[in-house]
Amino acid sequence: MPPPRKAKGGSPAPRDAARMKKIEAIIKPFKLEEVKQALSEIGVEGMTVTEVKGFGRQKGHTEIYRGSEYAVDFLPKIKLETVVIGDLVEKAVDAIIQAARTGKIGDGKVFILPVEEAVRIRTDEKNERAV
Repeated sequence: MPPPRKAKGGSPAPRDAARMKKIEAIIKPFKLEEVKQALSEIGVEGMTVTEVKGFGRQKGHTEIYRGSEYAVDFLPKIKLETVVIGDLVEKAVDAIIQAARTGKIGDGKVFILPVEEAVRIRTDEKNERAV
């Protein structure tokens, strides 16, 4: 096992904090319910969902409105965020990918980031107990 990471102030980070990961997924809006259901089935209990706009390689598209063509640079997407512990990370990422995939351009992206610490505001519980 690797040595504990150093937290701010020089003290070692708690072991459970090193195992926490934040998963951010950018998906097509109509796939939200499927992704939410897939995550729920594997035990992911909480998530934050935000309506966002963006583009990737597809660079938007053109539409015709009242006879005029115009560019739609930013496409509507959903940003889903959740923090999970250890073994659940891979399962959650796989669940998101399987539920969000259409096979067409613009299916989205998944990002996995380390979480140094988590605190539940109501109870002051920390790290794994806070998630």
